[in-house]
Amino acid sequence: MHLSLLDIVVMILYATFVLVVAQFVTPKKTERSKGGTERAPEKPSLPWWAIGTSLIAANISAEQIIGMSGSAYVLGLAIASYEWTAAAVLLIVGKYFLPIFLKNQIYTMPEFLRRRYGPRIQLVMALFWLILYVFVNLTAILWLGATAVHTVTGLTVWPSLILLGLFAGNYALYVGVKAVAFTDVVQVCMLVLGGLVVAFISLEKISGGSGFSGLIGGLHILATRLPGHFHLILGPESPYYKYVPGISVLIGGMWIVHLSYWGFNQYIIQRALTAKSVRDAQKGVALAAFLKLLIPVLVVLPGIAAVILSGHMARADEAYPRLMTLLPGGLLGLVFVALIAAIIASMGSTLHSVTTIFTNDVLKSIRKNTSDREAMIAGRFAAIVALALAVVTAKPLLGHVDQAFQYIQDYTGFFSPGIVAIFLLGMFWKRTTETAALVAAAGSVALSLICRLYFPEVAFLNRMALVFLICLALAVVVTMTQKRKPQSSTIDISNIDYSTSATFNIASLVVLSVLVAFYAIWW
Repeated sequence: MHLSLLDIVVMILYATFVLVVAQFVTPKKTERSKGGTERAPEKPSLPWWAIGTSLIAANISAEQIIGMSGSAYVLGLAIASYEWTAAAVLLIVGKYFLPIFLKNQIYTMPEFLRRRYGPRIQLVMALFWLILYVFVNLTAILWLGATAVHTVTGLTVWPSLILLGLFAGNYALYVGVKAVAFTDVVQVCMLVLGGLVVAFISLEKISGGSGFSGLIGGLHILATRLPGHFHLILGPESPYYKYVPGISVLIGGMWIVHLSYWGFNQYIIQRALTAKSVRDAQKGVALAAFLKLLIPVLVVLPGIAAVILSGHMARADEAYPRLMTLLPGGLLGLVFVALIAAIIASMGSTLHSVTTIFTNDVLKSIRKNTSDREAMIAGRFAAIVALALAVVTAKPLLGHVDQAFQYIQDYTGFFSPGIVAIFLLGMFWKRTTETAALVAAAGSVALSLICRLYFPEVAFLNRMALVFLICLALAVVVTMTQKRKPQSSTIDISNIDYSTSATFNIASLVVLSVLVAFYAIWW
């Protein structure tokens, strides 16, 4: 047990503050119509700064902070490509994807598929997403969160999993999307502050100095003693090439990862879909892109520092929690509760997506006359079932995994190639048919599984790029072999205004320039 009385007091004060903020901005669960019947509250509308910070808060949960630090402990700076290349993809999402979604008033990703293609692909992809959210996203967040709780408090894994599940379930069921977004602003500020403190103190410990000289001295020692940990592009001779396969992080499968995650992932993109306008959404993703440039300082640098400070560990994912125990009393409590709050918030966002997709895209597809009240009850039941499944399967699925971050990327990669192919064709080629989309969806899972079983030596990023190209080709061939006929699409992909403001253009130029500099320095 590393928490002092002061840490516990700080944790209680912080949790109380976040709950007060949530209560202040939480909308009413239901409103009365003029006829006296209950109806669901209107879709929330968020300002750009809330969208940007909320995007990052949903992203940097346990899988990012703990999982990526664990991968940095093993791989070094190369894992930062997941963060830095994501900044470029966010700009693409802002310029080319959000104008289409917002013009067509899209609320869920399966809804887009139904309106663009038809009900069959909506239901298939909704089920795919639910499987992904439960058995990959929720399980990974729970397992890594339990790892942090175990390391800092000494509590064993199963109680940690159950407690996190209970807190996340209540958070998701009783706090609205708008409240989550505004409390995310607080979470991001605290996570950035906490991450900087962990990195700073770690470097001071390494150098033995203090202040700015200790920071510089620590960086110099890291670069001198661990030169292999300071390359963004790994060569084929590296034993870790299979995780970040060289140039593929710039021109290969990494783009499939990011386009699927930042462009078409419900629990991420739902933030931007609540924007007041396209311009607000674009400013929000531009802010998120800037924040992505900072993330490796918060999570990758501590992971590298753990090689010296913590030495050999049974599991790489223990790196960040161990460094947290170096923090002084009070500060440890603040960083720990901010991390746990972020984990719970991210789980809450995922559960909200489970609820939304299940009610809007599964239940209402099967039972057209479902009332709002029935949908609300069914959605809550779906969230509870999803959470229970995640708690029960977290340890069996991830207990033997050294780097949970790689587990997430690997298994998400079964679905991502097909998702990206379907959406890109749906948004930019009017002729694409629903049958073609179904073939791409099924082909993505089948081809990924075949490649995984029979060609395990292929890096999963390269596998994703190959499967994406095959799915894209299959969808085009199927479409071309079908007779042209009028489509019932209600998605308008013509006359979309792709213009952007001067602010967005300047932000994009700065972000891309910084990325070029990073890769030039640490190639």
